[in-house]
Amino acid sequence: MLITPDNKLKKLIIIGDRVLVRPSRPTDRTDSGLYLPPGVGEKERVQQGTIIKTGPGYAIPNHIEEEPWKAAEEQVKYLPLQAREGDTAIFLVNGATQIQYAGEKFYIVPQSAILMLEREEEL
Repeated sequence: MLITPDNKLKKLIIIGDRVLVRPSRPTDRTDSGLYLPPGVGEKERVQQGTIIKTGPGYAIPNHIEEEPWKAAEEQVKYLPLQAREGDTAIFLVNGATQIQYAGEKFYIVPQSAILMLEREEEL
């Protein structure tokens, strides 16, 4: 598969209860107008970004039936995540893992490290 800007993230598979977040650009000025040096916003304990991909969720254990005539099924069922692709997430940086992929910086964040979600659609 040839990697293009359109499909470079489509071949990624996020595992379990994790989400892939593209961090939003931190502001380079304070509210009063002072310019901040590079890297100051990245050292904050809480960051914000857009969710690009989500994992399937929490795996639910299968109930094992001890009936020999039934066919054994190994289908894993998942409890879905609250986070959806396109949501804006505010998350704890201590719980996240920073990665570089295709020249961009991303965070892999477990759902337990997400503090708040902002969704564009109305509830």
